[in-house]
Amino acid sequence: MLSALLNGPWRRELSRLPWSIIAVIVALGGFGLVILYSAAGGSLDPWALKQGIRFAILLTAMLGLALIKPDTWLRLAWPIYGVVLAGLLGVELLGQISGGSQRWLDIGIIQLQPSEFMKLAIVLALARYYQFLPRGYETRLNALIPALALIAAPAALVMLQPDLGTALSITFGGVVVMFLAGVRLWLFVSAGVAAIAAMPLAWSMLHDYQRKRVLIFLDPSTDPRGAGYHITQSKIAIGSGGLDGKGFLNGTQSHLDYLPELQTDFIFATMAEEWGLLGGLYIILLFGVVLFWGIRVALQAKGQFQRLLALGLTATLFFYLAINMMMVMGLAPVVGIPLPLISYGGSAMMTVLILLGLIMGVARHNKMPGN
Repeated sequence: MLSALLNGPWRRELSRLPWSIIAVIVALGGFGLVILYSAAGGSLDPWALKQGIRFAILLTAMLGLALIKPDTWLRLAWPIYGVVLAGLLGVELLGQISGGSQRWLDIGIIQLQPSEFMKLAIVLALARYYQFLPRGYETRLNALIPALALIAAPAALVMLQPDLGTALSITFGGVVVMFLAGVRLWLFVSAGVAAIAAMPLAWSMLHDYQRKRVLIFLDPSTDPRGAGYHITQSKIAIGSGGLDGKGFLNGTQSHLDYLPELQTDFIFATMAEEWGLLGGLYIILLFGVVLFWGIRVALQAKGQFQRLLALGLTATLFFYLAINMMMVMGLAPVVGIPLPLISYGGSAMMTVLILLGLIMGVARHNKMPGN
């Protein structure tokens, strides 16, 4: 019976999966486990073992999602968006507070961070919205208002948690889908000018710690032992790695506890100290392969929904990467965005592997006869 399954439809379906990209994803996840092992001083506990189990389970789930037709996600786009939005409302009412923020929902067996899933839900919802919007209507006011409302509602709820980084990620994914759907460029330019004009008002609405992050980004030396400590130590770790690093298990910034959040937000700095510029290029190159593949999948898609879904999700992954790497290098304020597949944590890894599974579903659909 097993032989019949492997030689029947399942073999055909599995052969359509992008196994070279899956190998790249495994390489990235495996390198992340090596970094977490070193960050713990050469121990599987407390991070590498848990992360490895999570990665294996979620990688299997990613392959399962890749076998689902994009039309299924088209039908489920509104329900998924509604459930995640309800989850964000639930966080405001019942959410768990950790680290000064209220971001998690405790559902008994697991704690979930709905804001992470909204990064995917907003792309799904807008891709469906523009799938059924007549061509030429994208820039009309009565078409813009619903799209902007779909973005603004979850972004506002996430800002209340407060979580500026995730709110920006949700907004970025939504705006990218709007642009790709055909909304005119002059509207985005006008919105950008308006945002610059509104910066004094936005500044007044930021929390004290968020303002401090921006000021520290501009000049970390103003508070080197306080708010500027994270980025100062991160720069020291990256710079001390040089070309090929200090060697595996030989990092001093991480092992001597100078580098805060070494297993999550600042894991790139942890890696760069031991593996140097070559380690950083390895990560960037592999993610570059994944991003190029995502764009190619979108360009080969036969339908508007599939194209917007693949490109929107690829842009969301790019936002993760760009902001995290810029953050640890001092090129962007610290906003708490992890490095995909590398940083320790369940919600972020789940989000990224679901994202990749959805893109793989589009890629598999592109290879099916008659498409």
